Amino acid sequence: MARKAPARGRIDVHHHLIPPAFTRAMEVRGLTEVASTPLPKWTVQQSLDVMDLNGIDLALTSLSAPGTYFDSKADAISLARACNEFAAEIKQQHPSRFGSFAVLPMPFTAEACAEAIYALDVLKAEGVVLLGSTDGKFLGDPSFDELMAELNRRKTVVFVHPNLHATTDQIGLATPLFIVEFLCDTTRAAVNLILSGTMERYPDIRWILSHAGGFLPYIAWRVSLANNFPAFVERAPLGVLTYARRFYYDTALSPSPFAMAALKALVDPSHILFGSDFPFAPAPLIGVEVQNLEALTLFDGETLNGIDRGHALKLFPQFAAQGEATEARRVKPQPRASALKTAIAGRAVALVDWLRNR
Repeated sequence: MARKAPARGRIDVHHHLIPPAFTRAMEVRGLTEVASTPLPKWTVQQSLDVMDLNGIDLALTSLSAPGTYFDSKADAISLARACNEFAAEIKQQHPSRFGSFAVLPMPFTAEACAEAIYALDVLKAEGVVLLGSTDGKFLGDPSFDELMAELNRRKTVVFVHPNLHATTDQIGLATPLFIVEFLCDTTRAAVNLILSGTMERYPDIRWILSHAGGFLPYIAWRVSLANNFPAFVERAPLGVLTYARRFYYDTALSPSPFAMAALKALVDPSHILFGSDFPFAPAPLIGVEVQNLEALTLFDGETLNGIDRGHALKLFPQFAAQGEATEARRVKPQPRASALKTAIAGRAVALVDWLRNR
């Protein structure tokens, strides 16, 4: 069957921005890394170049860890506002290329509610980003119920990104923190959202889990053993696996046959979305992610089309092109011609340099 409209590019649901206000907040505290990764030097144009090269039409931007709370509640509130207004400016300048997940001044519930309302109503953010944990509190903590109720009322899309928990520093492993500890944070948050009853009480929140859900797809059956405990049956009466299958999962830094096989076995493919993790995943690595995703034999053409774009449109229908339709025939998103002229020649060399310096 032929497409009713020309093939469109990918929608990237895991794409970070680094606002000047956030850079300054890091600098004044002497912080230079996020989860063992140096804070990248980032510009809007760099995002556009990576998007053009990798067939990404639109990116939903979000602030990464550690969010906006460092040591001051007042600073967290003002920094969240500055970051969200910066994201809104980018959208105004490039309306066909960017959407945004608004950052909230967590773990301060009342202030997070106020910022969510402002960002969604005034700045027209497409959703919000919440860290798996902030200041030791995981999503699902009862202190966040007021915020959950507000997000549920609005049927908000919530992008869950990992953070580092205070206990991370006590482990004493030399492993770079983003490799394992980030995945622990996402997994713990997801399990807590289920077992605390948050997903049962607030069923209209649409959750996207970063990095293919951390370890959740692999351990989902084990987590479902909680169904044998009366307290958890009361909070999650539909069973753990039902709630785990409600999450959406992005492919950022996870497009391997191992991770995708576990994810495919757990959820309907319509809940798998493309994510890049740029710029914390540098430009050459985005190309590798795309190549690995394209090489997967686990998914047919229709599913790959959906992962690229169609599944995200179910959450964000406002980004659909007129007459756009989903179909089985695989049509790979193509790089923009202008990007090919400037980037293809240097991709291999850049990747080698990046790997050597990691």
